[in-house]
Amino acid sequence: MTLRRPALLAIGAAVLAACATAPPEETIKDLNDVEADLEMPPVEESVDDAEQSYRRYLEKAPEGAETAEAMRRMADLQIEKVYGVVGTDPGAAMPTPRQAAPATPARPDRKPIAPRTPAESEAEFEQRTARQDEQLLRQSRRPDETVTIDGQPVPDGPLEAIETYKKILEDYRSYARKDEVLYQLARAYDEIGQPEEAIRIMERLVADYPYTRTADEVNFRRGEYYFVRKRWRSAEQAYRALVAAGPDSSFYEHGLYKLGWSLYKQAFYEEALDNFIAVLDHRKMNGYVFEQYKEEGEAHRVTDTFRVISLSVDNLGGAEVLEEYFEEEGPRTYADKIYANLAEYYFEKRRFDDAATVYRAFVELNPMHRMAPTFSRRAIEIFEQAGFPQRVVEAKKEFSTRFALSSEYWIKNQVFESPGVIDFIRDNLVDLSSYYHALYQDPRYARDRSSNFDEARRWYREIIRSYPASPATPMARYRLADLLLEQEEYVDAAIEYDHAAYDYATEDWSDDAAYAAIYSYRKELETAEGARRRGVMNLAATSSLQFADTFPGHEQVPNVLTNAANDLYELRKYPLAIDAARKMIARYPHSHSGLRRSAWSVVAYSSIEVCLLYTSDAADELRSV
Repeated sequence: MTLRRPALLAIGAAVLAACATAPPEETIKDLNDVEADLEMPPVEESVDDAEQSYRRYLEKAPEGAETAEAMRRMADLQIEKVYGVVGTDPGAAMPTPRQAAPATPARPDRKPIAPRTPAESEAEFEQRTARQDEQLLRQSRRPDETVTIDGQPVPDGPLEAIETYKKILEDYRSYARKDEVLYQLARAYDEIGQPEEAIRIMERLVADYPYTRTADEVNFRRGEYYFVRKRWRSAEQAYRALVAAGPDSSFYEHGLYKLGWSLYKQAFYEEALDNFIAVLDHRKMNGYVFEQYKEEGEAHRVTDTFRVISLSVDNLGGAEVLEEYFEEEGPRTYADKIYANLAEYYFEKRRFDDAATVYRAFVELNPMHRMAPTFSRRAIEIFEQAGFPQRVVEAKKEFSTRFALSSEYWIKNQVFESPGVIDFIRDNLVDLSSYYHALYQDPRYARDRSSNFDEARRWYREIIRSYPASPATPMARYRLADLLLEQEEYVDAAIEYDHAAYDYATEDWSDDAAYAAIYSYRKELETAEGARRRGVMNLAATSSLQFADTFPGHEQVPNVLTNAANDLYELRKYPLAIDAARKMIARYPHSHSGLRRSAWSVVAYSSIEVCLLYTSDAADELRSV
């Protein structure tokens, strides 16, 4: 615990002149009439030279108004000569945070992230928060005050400086800079390894001079002293005094942080949470970009603050505490980071349900937030890791409903900014449709067959609607058609088979899908009557002709063409029937004799009908003449 030495004031030119360059005709008495210019720039002499100048001055000059000042400065130099000038604030080592790289897109393999093994336990984390002050734990008052902490003798200079400071405080009660004397005395005691004496002087300093310019540092050091000795209440009071002075101090943020810890140690979790949030607010006010935040190492202040916020919230009850807090205290732009850190804290503890609940709570409260899809996805991954299959399905349904490409979310957010999320939505839809299709087929769930059919159909259609150009869509259509066929919705099945077969680039299974469409139409014809039968028959014939032209090598083409010819004959589309039958005969001369006989029959009867039609038309024309 090393105290900051105030910047040395310049050695008065007149004082040095009296000690080294005074005209011979002047007497020592004349020095009393020389006013020291304390604001002059520093002289170039070394510390030793400056100390000796003061010493000569004190030896020769009669005691007067400048005596105490000279004594203080000489003592300061004696401390500086041994321990140096501390030019930085040891408790405020907070460089400008590095900006994080852009967020990494969601991984295409979609493998859940396993709980990481924490780099440190909670106890280690709490201990590390005072790591800078661990030396204090090893320091204790020693009977031999002439020995340093490492057992080496204390140089004469600091011991003499301590006695000088004491003499100033005792003999020069009206001295205007007693607060600086007390400050330096505390530093001297600290430097020689006597923290108890140092803290006693610091307590006197803040009591007698609460507004001294070093009050922020002194209060911080008091807090550190008590904190590492687990005197939480005293530490709290010291840190609170520092924080009350305002954010201009370079110790302010660290003071807020340690005040939070002091309250946390006393189980005042709500007040602790207030202070930890205040740390982040202070960072935000000073330009920290939370949108680019990522963990920057265990010792990083922001990372540590997020972690201890998680500890506080957990002690207070969990995610609902955050909801209440932000309702009462106002929203924070970095709230998503707080929720994410709390969720991952639970995940590390293998409290999977709690972790997923935190993510889902944020999404429920902030459905349009840019991180909502990522958080919803993370909840799914957590349930997968936990081995909760039903919860996985529920979370996937919630995700797919909330973030479907047709949802309101994508009206307010840009699709092109979330490629990983978009791919995950598609994969989720594939998973859901396959899952419910499998349940539909499983006889063990026959009681839920109807609802499982509805779910499977819903998610297949969502894939087709949301991802018309995706490689996954043709297969989704094919599977949807299979589902509809199993449900005996034959016409709808046939339409989907046709789309799967002809609307996309040719797949290995395109011919099978095309044939399945014809099969579905023919299944409908088994029961269709009247006008409906004629409509289905027309669709079947059209699909059959397209199948024969597109996949002429398929083994079922002869049969399909023959049936199409018969359908067209029944529909009285005789020229088309003749064309289909002749195509079958010409292209497949080695087909089954029964098929060829049936095709020739269609040609014959259709030709007769055509002739009769023409003959009838001719007779009508003659009669009209």
